[in-house]
Amino acid sequence: MALAIEDYAYIGDLHTGALIGKDGSIDWLCLPHFDSGACFAALLGTPDHGRWLLAPAGCYGRDYTATREYRKDTLVLETTFETPTGTVKLIDCMPPRDDIPDVMRRVECVRGSVDMVNEIILRFDYGSSVPWLRREGHRVHAICGPDTVIIDADVPLACDDKDDVVRSTFRLTEGHAADFRLGWTGPRGKLPGLRRAKETIDRTAQFWTDWVGQRDHVGPDRDAVVRSLIVLKALTYAPSGGIVAAPTTSLPEQLGGVRNWDYRYCWLRDATLTLLVLLKGGYLDEAAQWREWLVRAVGGRPEQLQIMYGINGERRLTEIELGWLPGYQGARPVRIGNGAHGQLQLDVFGEMMDALYEARVGGLPPDDEIWKVQQNLMDFLEGQWREPDEGIWEVRGPRRHFVHSKVMAWVAMDRAIKTIENFDRFGPTDRWRAVRDEIQREVLEKGFNSDINSFTQSYGTDTVDASLLLIPQVGFLPATDPRMLGTVQAIERELLVDGFVMRYKPDQSAHVDGLPPGEGAFLACTFWLADNYGLQGRRRRARKVLDRLLALRNDVGLLAEEYDVNAGRMVGNFPQAFSHIELVNTAVSYHANRGLRSTSKRKMGD
Repeated sequence: MALAIEDYAYIGDLHTGALIGKDGSIDWLCLPHFDSGACFAALLGTPDHGRWLLAPAGCYGRDYTATREYRKDTLVLETTFETPTGTVKLIDCMPPRDDIPDVMRRVECVRGSVDMVNEIILRFDYGSSVPWLRREGHRVHAICGPDTVIIDADVPLACDDKDDVVRSTFRLTEGHAADFRLGWTGPRGKLPGLRRAKETIDRTAQFWTDWVGQRDHVGPDRDAVVRSLIVLKALTYAPSGGIVAAPTTSLPEQLGGVRNWDYRYCWLRDATLTLLVLLKGGYLDEAAQWREWLVRAVGGRPEQLQIMYGINGERRLTEIELGWLPGYQGARPVRIGNGAHGQLQLDVFGEMMDALYEARVGGLPPDDEIWKVQQNLMDFLEGQWREPDEGIWEVRGPRRHFVHSKVMAWVAMDRAIKTIENFDRFGPTDRWRAVRDEIQREVLEKGFNSDINSFTQSYGTDTVDASLLLIPQVGFLPATDPRMLGTVQAIERELLVDGFVMRYKPDQSAHVDGLPPGEGAFLACTFWLADNYGLQGRRRRARKVLDRLLALRNDVGLLAEEYDVNAGRMVGNFPQAFSHIELVNTAVSYHANRGLRSTSKRKMGD
């Protein structure tokens, strides 16, 4: 059975990535890209669905302790195994890709002697296809259809014909090391040459420290912010500039449940928010690459805009179920593709326009073609904003007039107007200003319920939604507006569970999204609550919430999408871009707003 989600760490090469457990097992790896089939899929099944175990022999977690960390400001993972006979350090990385994907693993003995086991179970196409194995000295070829994997090692490798597994056992003594390398190539592709693992690992570490070092990062939350920025960079698909929401599929939002989705795609929302975070960090190259990806992806008629695309801008993301995989700790079905790609979500217009505006503010040079795309999108939104949609939470039930969607339509118009006013662009300013004002009037009239003194999830209801916490952040109303103060109180009353914010009331989830009730607390929502406290001048309360969220990170600083309060475990896909985006936003905003004090006439707690 797969480990707890928080017991995994992540390595990647800006094309794909792998999840490595505390036990030294790589349980998830898609080759050659994020959205390719997995050759190690034990994360969603059993070891027979593919894994690569490299650990002390004969112990299997009972007779050793494992501690791990990333090398400072890098994506090089170091796991230290303490055994009764000695200590070894396992170093894992994926070097930023030149021609083919590589996984480099190096075991160094730092004390005594340790017997090690190396077990590689390759199963292509998400655990369904067994390769043909061929050994040549210390190299093994694993071939199956379009996939060829080459395994090189410093120690002899044995191919077991009975179960099609590559195995070896070896002893390391103090001062000695053993290197392993897995590389992939396509049909008739050039076979990889030998690489020195130590030199490759050191180059990989240097790549990440150089990237982080482009900017000065200071402050008490510096390490958490930098780790999150590294995660966001690592979720970027370098050839196109697209940014995936997570490198995994079907990690459940409820343990044992059916809310299992494929996140290995580029959501416009997540990608634009990632762009804003990278801009705050001063990483303009990534912003420029994302803008280029955006123009390609959304090119064409504005009515064909999708909420998500493939890593190269692909539009057809057909959702299917993989019946042969039992799912993460029994959570079925396992899905690939994502049926939500055909939904209408009006909020993505606002997020895109805001990101493109901030990119210009941040120093990205203007682009006439991009402005043409933006104008087309605004013309479409002008006629579409009155329609119901599926909203930010991608409901699979009836469309509604979600308040957050309308607010983000307002944002789209507002940023279009500001782009014209501040960056010498041409457009129908007066017409867009009239639309912006109309949207705001409607939201204030239909989206606020005076009986509960709060904005509501959708028009004509008396239920709240965590996305309402974004209203002050986008500039629609100040955080100290009495209507927002009432909304925060309603969310505290209705959606707080043990200090964490649910997206909407748990007992109403079936009504909201058409699925069985039950999910974890969406971590981004709790960051939004901390943001509101900060904007209201309630700094001590904001700090308390932020500290609790930072404490949720696993031992190497990673967050999943949600947190199961009852089980005390992370749930959802991992590592999750949205969670790390909001970590950076909240930490940066907290320190930027340090001079704020409460201006409300109502007495507010700290």
